[in-house]
Amino acid sequence: MIRRKRKVRKLRGSHTHGWGCKKKHRGGGHKGGRGMAGTGKRKNTKWTWVIKYAPDHLGKRGFHRPKAVQWVPSTMNLRDIEENLDDFMAMGIAYEEEGRIIVDTTQLGVDKVLGAGKLTKPLVIKARYISPKAQEKIAEAGGEALFV
Repeated sequence: MIRRKRKVRKLRGSHTHGWGCKKKHRGGGHKGGRGMAGTGKRKNTKWTWVIKYAPDHLGKRGFHRPKAVQWVPSTMNLRDIEENLDDFMAMGIAYEEEGRIIVDTTQLGVDKVLGAGKLTKPLVIKARYISPKAQEKIAEAGGEALFV
């Protein structure tokens, strides 16, 4: 025989909802699992809780650029150039020309020069990118920033 009214609707208000003893449907399995299990978008008893207390739980958020597209420049600070100037001269990365010391950071594989530290000597620094703060400090020391 086809049931006209749903069993749940018929048994509202009864302690047991047709399962016999009260103890029988008390466990975690009856509740639909542990923790956030069963909080998906299907019709279930936990969905109202998700909407009320955890509305940001579902769905994707944010955007991540693919690794193939990302580019992180290798950097070097003015402090590092100042400290290792003698080594750079010996390696041929820095050289003297017309009384000025020229440091070519592209030979080191450095993409960008940053402005941490002090310059005590007037240096001509060649780089692909130089931060504005580094440009100021190079100019203050009497040097020059050149883009390659």
